[in-house]
Amino acid sequence: MRARRFAPLFWTQALGALNDNMFKNALVVLALFRLAHLGPVVVALSGGVFLAPYAVFSATAGQIADAHEKSGVIRLVKFWELGLMALASLGFLSGSFSVLLAVLFGLGVQAAFFSPLKYGILPDHLSEQELVAGNGLVEAGTFIGILLGTVLGGVLLLLPDGALAASGACLGVAALGIVAAYRIPPAPSVQPQLRPGWNFAAETWALVRLARENAPVWFAIYGISWFWAVGATLLAAFPTLARALLHADGHVVTLMLGVFAVGVGVGSLAVARFVRDAALLAYVAAAGVGVSVFTADFAFTALHAGRLGTVAAVLGCLAGWHMLADLLLLAVCGGAFSVPLYVLLQECSAASHRARMVGANNVMNALASVLAAGLTALLYARGVGAPAVLLGAAAGNALVTWWIFLTVRRGAAMSGRRVF
Repeated sequence: MRARRFAPLFWTQALGALNDNMFKNALVVLALFRLAHLGPVVVALSGGVFLAPYAVFSATAGQIADAHEKSGVIRLVKFWELGLMALASLGFLSGSFSVLLAVLFGLGVQAAFFSPLKYGILPDHLSEQELVAGNGLVEAGTFIGILLGTVLGGVLLLLPDGALAASGACLGVAALGIVAAYRIPPAPSVQPQLRPGWNFAAETWALVRLARENAPVWFAIYGISWFWAVGATLLAAFPTLARALLHADGHVVTLMLGVFAVGVGVGSLAVARFVRDAALLAYVAAAGVGVSVFTADFAFTALHAGRLGTVAAVLGCLAGWHMLADLLLLAVCGGAFSVPLYVLLQECSAASHRARMVGANNVMNALASVLAAGLTALLYARGVGAPAVLLGAAAGNALVTWWIFLTVRRGAAMSGRRVF
């Protein structure tokens, strides 16, 4: 954290996560309290709007990251973020949801180009022995940014001059991200002769086929994609459940999302601190079990909690603390689930193709998350409640966790390596 080869990248990506989520949660709170019955649908679709660009642009983004010096491209991407936040200010001040959703889509495009740079540059600056800790810290920094952004987005928008406060904060954080990006050391191109293709459909298909040829990479991509699909479902369900079932205000929504973000950060830091042996993927299956158990328990507890309209009401009863504990433990397990899979993806990718493999991962993550967001929005539009959606997600996650366990155990038997 004190080394220049890591710290500026850490702060650049953490500030980016802070800004994305500060903007997104301000939009969520605005939709829930201004659009009445359409609010939950907008909340569910917002995840898809943000992630859809990953499916379209990730192949070209990975090629650019492999073909060019990465720190310079990172700085260009951060200036892009600053421009989007200027447009977001117009959206907040005018109250235009069309402009705000367009900004959200633009932030998704920007994030699609930043992700291969972020994960591709880590092995350039860190040793193989440092990759687990580096990835864990990056994930923790991301979710610390999510935590602060989630809290600030809701709190700022609920102020008397909320639109102005949210706009100023988004612009200020974007500027700080640019300052941090200028401290990132150079990372020379690994394939300077590579020419990025701009036929997005063809490049995406070719990239996915390339990733499928590498079995460990494809396994990691499957696991990470499922993680993001479940995450999109849960993050859309929490505000809807708080509003419709608990009759809660915006501060309760912020509290729940904040606790969730803290948990993912704790889980990621725990992996960075304690995971050192060859049984890296054992933590994925164990964490998957925890995700299912705590998701289901959260849903059942919320069903019987009654009206918890304020933060004081949530903190003043056993059911409220029970729900917060479930959220925290669920998120801790989520952080422990994802980090080993990212390390597997990086370690098993050739250096010349690493950023593109991150791009392939982003394509599949986006497809899974958009499908999850669309299905969730459809269920809400048809009157299915958030607890039922959460229970369905818990059941599906249990099946995927069992598949991961069997796949890894079978691979260990064939290779003779200890992974459990």
